Amino acid sequence: MFAPHPDDETWGCGGVIAKRISQGFEVIVVVMTDGRYAFSEVLGIESDPTPEELTLIRRKEVMSATGILGVPSDNVLFLDFVDGKLNEFEKEAEEKVAGILKKSAPVEVYFPYRKDCHPDHRATNQIVNSCLLKVGSTSPRYQYSIERTHSRLGPIIDKIQNLFRRNMINVDVSDFLHLKDKAAKEFKSEISVISSKQERPLTNKISKYLKKTETFYVER
Repeated sequence: MFAPHPDDETWGCGGVIAKRISQGFEVIVVVMTDGRYAFSEVLGIESDPTPEELTLIRRKEVMSATGILGVPSDNVLFLDFVDGKLNEFEKEAEEKVAGILKKSAPVEVYFPYRKDCHPDHRATNQIVNSCLLKVGSTSPRYQYSIERTHSRLGPIIDKIQNLFRRNMINVDVSDFLHLKDKAAKEFKSEISVISSKQERPLTNKISKYLKKTETFYVER
């Protein structure tokens, strides 16, 4: 399971992670970037915390969250590419991702949707897809969406296209929603005010990720 930033794995498919673990699967979470610039880019905060401090905060948060979902700590891998600049390190990232895929030989692969608006999400999609081709993987590919480009019209267009393509599925995670909710609340740096320089949380949209189903765009 590939997450561009520390939180995407929980918000995008935390329910499926918990569900698969309950079914006996081993889940590996790969965090592509360090998430250091979330405060500076969105809130204009350069200190308290600094980008370096935020990296450590978000790493602890994702470790706590994935632990709640049932992922062993050794199965959370940090590639630590610079937040917001993943597309500048595609070659290096592909080398690391290809190595992980070869070693783990996953039966399912989860990564961000190619139409997500954040450049790190699109870069992760491209990197993982490229590496799956390189290693000759035929495992199903499940793309999850955090924030679509054209956020209002995009999902509607996708649903219309799905009438013909049949590539969208909704996975029931209702039995694991309590775990996802608990895990999501570990990202205190995003859903609460932790800095004296903050006037608002980084996000107030977490409720949209806490639903009884998780949607994926499937490629085989």
